[in-house]
Parts: sequence; C-alpha cells; structure tokens
Amino acid sequence: MGANLKEHLRELEESHTRLEVRKSREKLDEILADEFFEIGSSGYMFDKKECLETGVVLTEMSLHNYEIYPLAPDVVLSTYFIVDKTRNRNTFRSSIWKLIDGRWQLYFHQGTISPLQLNEVLKETK
Repeated sequence: MGANLKEHLRELEESHTRLEVRKSREKLDEILADEFFEIGSSGYMFDKKECLETGVVLTEMSLHNYEIYPLAPDVVLSTYFIVDKTRNRNTFRSSIWKLIDGRWQLYFHQGTISPLQLNEVLKETK
C-alpha cells in the first residue's frame, strides 16, 4: 500500500465532502459500503439507509493532514482534519475503507468536534 493508494483514498474521501456528491443519492450509494455506519459529530449513529434517505449535511469543507494506516490487505484506516466553513467548526475525522467487489468503499466514519484551529494542527513539511 503506497502513495497511489493514499492519493486514491484521499480523492474518494474528498469526493464525499463535496456538495455535488453529498446531494447525489446515486454517488453516495456508490461510495458507501452496504454495511456502512457513522458516528456523527452530533453524537448520533447513522447507517447507509439513513444517509441515503435523509441525506447528509450540506456544508463547505476543506480537508487537511490526510493519513492512511493499513489494517489488512483490503482494509485501511484514514484520519484527517476538516475545516467546516458553513458551520464554522472544525472536526477530526476517521474512516475505515474496505476493498469490496474490486473497489474501495467507505465502511465506517466518525467525526469529533475540536476546539483546535487549522494552524494548530497543520503538519510541518520538511
């Protein structure tokens, strides 16, 4: 699992934060695994059915400090920091991606609200 996988998963991760994907039931259905569940920053749990039926929050977000941690040949944990410009709040996020039927699908997601600002969490590049 190398840089190509990290870039691919980051693109998938960023895609489901974009408004055009969040508004599209079909695109969300493609990204979310059938067994998908989420522990939202609200503290409530949601499954794929709820996300597709009720939709997801439509906000303008930017993603930072994306990292992946392979857990098995077909399972990867990703972590990152989100700046939510619409709700004026920041969150730490984690996702578990699984390779299912030949494509990476989002299996689990969690968001935790953080009082930290972007400049406090940005990794220094050397």
